[in-house]
Amino acid sequence: MKEFFKYVFATVVGIIISTVLIVILFFVIIVAAVSAIDDDKKVDVASNTVLYLNLDQSIKERTPNKRFDNLPIIGSGGGKSIGFYDLILALKRAKTDDNIDCIYLNVSSPDAGKATLKEIRDALIDFKKSRKKILAYSEVYTQEAYYLASVADKVYLNPQGALEFKGFSSQLTFFKGAMEKIGVEAQIIRVGNYKSAVEPFINEKMSDYNRQQVTAYVGGLYNTFLEGIADSRKISKDSLFMFANEYKIQSPQDAVTHKMVDGLKYKDEVLDELKKWSGKGKKENLTTVTINEYAANQEPENSDSKNRIAVIFANGDITGGEGTDESIGSERISRAIRKARMDDKVKAIVLRVNSGGGSALASDVIWREIVLSRKVKPVIASFGDVAASGGYYIGCAADSIFVQPNTITGSIGVFGIIPNFQNLLTNKLGLTFDGVKTGQYADIMSVNRPLTAGERLIIQTDVNHVYDSFITRVADGRKKSKAYIDSIGGGHVWIGTDAVKIGLADRIGSFNDAIVAAGKKAKLSDYKLVEYPQKIDPIKSLLEDATDNVRVYYAKKEFGENFLLYQQMKKAITNAGIQARMPFEIKTQ
Repeated sequence: MKEFFKYVFATVVGIIISTVLIVILFFVIIVAAVSAIDDDKKVDVASNTVLYLNLDQSIKERTPNKRFDNLPIIGSGGGKSIGFYDLILALKRAKTDDNIDCIYLNVSSPDAGKATLKEIRDALIDFKKSRKKILAYSEVYTQEAYYLASVADKVYLNPQGALEFKGFSSQLTFFKGAMEKIGVEAQIIRVGNYKSAVEPFINEKMSDYNRQQVTAYVGGLYNTFLEGIADSRKISKDSLFMFANEYKIQSPQDAVTHKMVDGLKYKDEVLDELKKWSGKGKKENLTTVTINEYAANQEPENSDSKNRIAVIFANGDITGGEGTDESIGSERISRAIRKARMDDKVKAIVLRVNSGGGSALASDVIWREIVLSRKVKPVIASFGDVAASGGYYIGCAADSIFVQPNTITGSIGVFGIIPNFQNLLTNKLGLTFDGVKTGQYADIMSVNRPLTAGERLIIQTDVNHVYDSFITRVADGRKKSKAYIDSIGGGHVWIGTDAVKIGLADRIGSFNDAIVAAGKKAKLSDYKLVEYPQKIDPIKSLLEDATDNVRVYYAKKEFGENFLLYQQMKKAITNAGIQARMPFEIKTQ
């Protein structure tokens, strides 16, 4: 009888828990449905409207489906986000919209890569050609925020605020000492002296090769940053360098003294000035529309055209399988490219790459589809913040490659990491292993012992083969010799300006420049854009990825700013197969 009641109780508890979960899921779906209706609602833009450009949000490659964005744990919990090209198209439309009088740019710490920021900055410069004004205001400007704000006709700072202007730095974290303490050895197989993705696991500081390339690309990024501000603010680049080098901007008044900002104002004073700009009386309310609302009103250009240019978005780590909207699954992306290739209405393809690489095999699968597509229609590649290693691999076969001056690219090299846990398992935990095998290499990838000389040779040969295939693909795509590609490869990372000089890219240009070039090469007078792959339905994503979302949510809560280090360690341990991956995780700071 006791057992009977125990099972009954367990069943009742299970039913109650299941019911609660079903109710929660039902509530989430209802909230999502209501949110979707709200997202789809068009906003009427009245005359004398100020476009409120809030860039303190996540600026992604594509505007995501937003149904669960603001739901903690279940959704990203990351707040508002917008695709950079939707933002740029909105600015282009606002330029000729008689109802938009001016832009109020509010930005403190934009969540975007440096090449993406340049795309937005250039769009703001283009907006000013309409003779409409931009006013920028913030309580705090980070360097990236100021890079955008410096475009404005008037740049204001809160009297008690701060403007960060200190120069760029790059800091790497090395795990070797920590791994030794816990008894884990990283067995490295690689090709290329510059392929430094493995260095944190085997070194305690940067190698000379790595220091050389990091110095070069950080300097290149900084040069683009200073040139943009110098041009907008009419301050010499040498003066800007001196301001940062000597830390001259220590107070709000310093920013005024050195003409970095036009004045110190409180929010109410800024609003009064915006009222004047938009023809409002001092006691009237401003009429505003947010960039998110305005972008949602965007109608497809040339929607009646029969000609199409397919834009393939390849964003995130490259893996096998389907991937997600934030990662490049070889199956999903190659299927999208194949669909665009076989669609007669699609006259050209633009491959938009923002990836530091990943699986070499998955990269090759995607590369093959680009090669096949190029045989039947123009293929233009547009590289975003980063298109390195596997990210470069998938785009190297394009007819033409566009980069921004501050795009990180190249890193033509491969590596493999085979962890050896013997010291941890045996000497520290007391675990021992024994068994039988049918051949000497049957357990070649075992992680409870070190590699033998024969096993290391086999893996090195495999890595060499992948590297040879990599430089062959690049040489064929770029019409260069293998020897030349090898000389600029070896894992070397380049910025966009240098990539054009050495032939890894063709032109400095924006995403829109790449689209225009695709249309021109396909001899199209009009066309409409179609995006691939189709965005993943958020409800489907919720049902499939709820467990992962919960895990990531709590990991971020636990690790805070160190979450990136956790991800790096996890990738190193769990990545399968030979990797074509960039040596660094780029983080704006």
